[in-house]
Amino acid sequence: MEPSPLTQVSRPDSFQPKIVHLYETLLDDEYDLSEGFWEEFFLHRPDGAGLRRLLDGLGPDDMLQLQAHSQQLFLGAILRVKQATTPSDEIALDTLTVFLDAALSKRYTNPSSDIISVLAGLHNADSVLSDFVATLDAVIRNGRSPALRLKAVRTALSVTAAAFHTGIPSYFTHRDLFPSLMKYTQDCEDSAQVLPAFYLLGLLVNYNKFEFQNPYRLRLDDFVNDGIIQKMIACFGSTCCTMRDAYVAIQDDMPEGWTLGSTLNYIGLGVLAPGSRPSTPAPAADETKPLFAALPRPEIGALLSTYDFVNANKLFCFNLVTLPAKEKGEASPLAAFLSLTSYLFQHAHRSHRSSLYAYLSLFVLQILVEDQILIKRLCSDDSKISVRLCRQRQPFLPLAKGDRVASAIIVDLMIDGINHNLRRRLDVDFYMLCLGVLLRVLSYLSRVKIRMVYHWSELWRTLLSFFRFLSTYANDVRPLPGSSAMVDHLVNLLAFALSSGENFLPDPASYDDLFYKLVETGDILVKFRDAFGLSRQPGSSSIDTLINVSSHYHGLLEGTEKGKMRSKNLSPREVSNVIKQGYDTLSFEAGEGLGRWEKFREADSKTLLKKIARAAVDDAKTFAEER
Repeated sequence: MEPSPLTQVSRPDSFQPKIVHLYETLLDDEYDLSEGFWEEFFLHRPDGAGLRRLLDGLGPDDMLQLQAHSQQLFLGAILRVKQATTPSDEIALDTLTVFLDAALSKRYTNPSSDIISVLAGLHNADSVLSDFVATLDAVIRNGRSPALRLKAVRTALSVTAAAFHTGIPSYFTHRDLFPSLMKYTQDCEDSAQVLPAFYLLGLLVNYNKFEFQNPYRLRLDDFVNDGIIQKMIACFGSTCCTMRDAYVAIQDDMPEGWTLGSTLNYIGLGVLAPGSRPSTPAPAADETKPLFAALPRPEIGALLSTYDFVNANKLFCFNLVTLPAKEKGEASPLAAFLSLTSYLFQHAHRSHRSSLYAYLSLFVLQILVEDQILIKRLCSDDSKISVRLCRQRQPFLPLAKGDRVASAIIVDLMIDGINHNLRRRLDVDFYMLCLGVLLRVLSYLSRVKIRMVYHWSELWRTLLSFFRFLSTYANDVRPLPGSSAMVDHLVNLLAFALSSGENFLPDPASYDDLFYKLVETGDILVKFRDAFGLSRQPGSSSIDTLINVSSHYHGLLEGTEKGKMRSKNLSPREVSNVIKQGYDTLSFEAGEGLGRWEKFREADSKTLLKKIARAAVDDAKTFAEER
């Protein structure tokens, strides 16, 4: 019998996908790439991880050496997208997204010109890049499928983020994708698909916005489509919930007593809880530190888009404040934003990136509470919402179950911000913003005489603890830029509360409590005044007012028992009586204009906003890569 002509070939250890072999050919400048190569290339399902791995192994000089191939890839992908033939158009967009993100992110010697060489060549740059943007614009607006339109948005986001500090995004400003992005948003049925477009819009608005008249920024001013605005806000709200839940996943801070199960666990009967599972012990601080430091998730860059809309568009602000939850039991967009902000504030100290986004949240809140129509809504019963506030670090605010007016929750956020970011090298600008938001809320309550139900004693305790902290670390704080203005903000805020508290505090006992806490801190106030040299400054009447009031009541309380201070041993009724008696003999003049504030001006925070934009660009890159 003759032997079979077929011979068994040993199996390789692993099979290499055909597309990876094509990638290797693409990235080898010794090959001439035929039209047949490209026909095959755009028919194989892409391997994004494989392409990324190969591209990451190339340096900027290698990319420039391969510019003949990279230009062919760029032109060929644009052509396939324009032809709108499945699956080549989708493959082209997926490939472009990975290729452009990797190629544009390299550290070129001359970024703008080198990138143009990689993509199109210096002589063809305008025509090729304009054609590229026009192609994306057409697909975003009227692509043959929702999936293809989403891919086009993601490609535009990836390119804008990767090339933000070059001239490439200027092609997006020349073309103006705003109408197409709005139509895309209008057509989206899933809020998750809105996020890339909303994110992209924020980057485009911030591209050189302080250097020239950015057309996207102008578009925000007069945009009045309620339906599209509400879709963007709903998307933002759901994104905030997702980002907040990432913090909770590291350390579940659901307060004890909120569920039957937690109550039974607390008393050792957790096995009786419905659907009970073995409880997981709270993670140690050294375990959670790196996990918390990596948050917030990269979706946080969409907060920049929200800020720009809030700063430019009154209709967007109104919808952000008033839009209800989509489903019963879910958080409204405002509640979701406030909840995320609470977690941002408690962890703002963990990284420079976290603190930048905490600033951005404060800018949004300041703009909202400055608007007289919006602050009226935030202080009214119509604004009542339930918000999950962060309880991952002490001190904790008192548990407040059920719905509360939004302004009360905003005050809670400011208290948490002040309490959880105390450092010797204090973030002065952060504290100025927190104090400024508090002043705006309190001055409105006082002017309109709204007696807001709130745990006011927590606010007074926080402010006076801040006095104590600053007195203790005055030598560290004094040299910091802006510390003098921050000190003035703090003193004037407490003096304003003292002089106007009867207009917004719900009952006499709450007003008495403010005076009593001031008396307890009298010696700290004197130390504070001397440490920051306030007695030598003109206009130091506010600190003098606080000290005089404290001294007045010290005298009364010392007179209750042979000159010995025994206020801590007095019953609440005795303290109340002493405070009330003191009103009759108390005389103080609070400085004029304590409740005044200057409206937010973006130009005043230009440097900080540029840093925030850079952080958002980096997060957009990560966001695009994850998808």
